[in-house]
Amino acid sequence: MTHEYEGRYRTKHAPHTRTDPDVAKIVREKSRDKHLTCKSAFGIVHESGASPDEVGQVADLLEIKITTCQLGLFGYGRKKRNIVGPAEKVSAELEEALRKGLVNGKLPCKGAWEVADRFGLSKMEITAACERLGIRFSRCQLGTF
Repeated sequence: MTHEYEGRYRTKHAPHTRTDPDVAKIVREKSRDKHLTCKSAFGIVHESGASPDEVGQVADLLEIKITTCQLGLFGYGRKKRNIVGPAEKVSAELEEALRKGLVNGKLPCKGAWEVADRFGLSKMEITAACERLGIRFSRCQLGTF
C-alpha cells in the first residue's frame, strides 16, 4: 500500500484525524529526510508506549515514509521490494506454526514476528521460510500494507 500513497500518506486517514503531539515529536526527531525505518518506528513504540498502528498513522499524517521493513518486504531502495530469497528448507514445526497463523490465507506481520520470537529466528528468516512455502504477508503493524 505504501507505493499507492507515495507523497500523500495522510490521505489514508480521515481528514480530521488527530495525533498525540508527544508521539509526533518523537517521530519527527527519529526520521531522516522524511523517512523512518521500521526498526526506528518500533523503537518509538517502546519509548512512547504508543501502539505500532498509532506510530504508523502519525508517520502518515506527517508524510514520513516507513522504510527498511524488518521482514525485508520493502524500503531497501528504488524498485527493490522483497530482498529475501526462499529458504533452502523449512522444518515441519516451523511450517505448522506459520500455517496456523494464516488469516484469510496470509500471515499478518505481527504473527510473523511472534513465530520468529517463538522459534528464536530472525524476522528475515521467517520471510525466507514463507517465500519457500508460498505464504504471503498481510496487515503490517505500522499500517504500510
